Order: sequence, then C-alpha cells, then structure tokens
Amino acid sequence: MTRIICLANSWKHGDRCIAGINELQGQWVRPVSDLPDGKIPKEMLQINRFEPALLDVLEIPLAQTGPDFGFACENLSVLPGEWRQVGKVPPAYLLKYCNSQEYILHNHLPYVTVEYMQSLPMCDRLTLQLVKAVRFTVNEPIKRKEGGNKWKGSIVTQHGQRLTATITDPAFIKNLEWGYRPQKACLVTVSLSMPWRPDDWQGDDPCWKLIAGVVELPEDVVEDEI
Repeated sequence: MTRIICLANSWKHGDRCIAGINELQGQWVRPVSDLPDGKIPKEMLQINRFEPALLDVLEIPLAQTGPDFGFACENLSVLPGEWRQVGKVPPAYLLKYCNSQEYILHNHLPYVTVEYMQSLPMCDRLTLQLVKAVRFTVNEPIKRKEGGNKWKGSIVTQHGQRLTATITDPAFIKNLEWGYRPQKACLVTVSLSMPWRPDDWQGDDPCWKLIAGVVELPEDVVEDEI
C-alpha cells in the first residue's frame, strides 16, 4: 500500500484523476488505471461509498511503476485491492510541500509541450505542483455547448507568478455554483492535462495547466508563513 495526502480529485473525461504527495518521500504520486488515458473510474476510488476529499490521507494499492504517457514522472499503476482513508491533515500542514520554483510548472505559459517535457530528464518531467496563491480569483463561468459551466481561476503567488487556468476540482466547482467565492490565501494543485490540440493549433502537442485542487488556508496562518 502507498500512503498519500490527497491533493487532487479532479475531473478527467467523465471520471477522475487522483493525485497526492507521499509523505515519506515528499514526492507526488498519481494513481493511474489501465484505461487508455489512465483515468480512475469512480467506482474504483470509492471508500465507504464516498469519494476521497482533499486533505484525506489515503492508502492505495499501487505498483512501483506506471505508464508515463511519454511525459509524466509521477504515475503509478493501481493494483487490485481496497482503497482506505486513514486520516486527515490540516491545510497549514501542506505549506512545506509548496514549490517556489521560478515558474508554475516549467514556464510562464498556460501549457507545456510534450516535446519540451521529453527534453528533460525523467525525474524533472513534473506534471503536478502545489503553489501558494496569495490571491485567487474566479472568472465568470462560460456555458459549455454540452451543458454545464466551465470555470477558470486566476492565481497570483507571493513570488509574483501568475496563471489563469480551467478549474477541474468538482467539489470546489460545486461551491462556486452555489455562489461561493474564495476570500483567503489558497493552496492550489496545478496539474498538466493529457495532450490536447485546439482546432487552430500550430506547433507541438500542448499539455494544458489545470487547477485540479483548491484548499483555503485558515485565517490564523500568519502572513509570513503564506
């Protein structure tokens, strides 16, 4: 069993993408199924009929390796067995895992190309990052042709990094649909999508940056800690 702190339970082609940090190694882990895009069917991840929530500590049966789809270093294959929720951590506990690199996932753009990822050593092909957003705003929703709303969020970090990306955190989106808007500093999990080319795209295949998980920090976390 592999133990992770759940930092993303996001939409992926009608099912889910789960990701979190292994406390022992301090490294990201993304469980992937044997489906073509690695998405996790909803019935696979249910624990006592509920889906994992952000901040849950999960034990998941995982292999030591998994398909990298040509560009990802965090993927581990899901093995048969029961998923367990064995604890929960407070939001402030995650501060030590925040990444203060120059860019949010490799560059200042809203995407990273597969070609660029493949130019890096395998250990540097990061597709997940936890960032501290001192300001997090939500754009007005866009109606999808297939129904429902598409939400985008804009991040500003304490180091001046900026990113506007689609939100794929279903629990957070449900709160947005009810009228909630974040008022505090947040910890945001940014993930790279599978390659997707818009109709008018020219150039190498892009993997788009997504806001896959949002956790608000409590007010009692002092300013110099966030």
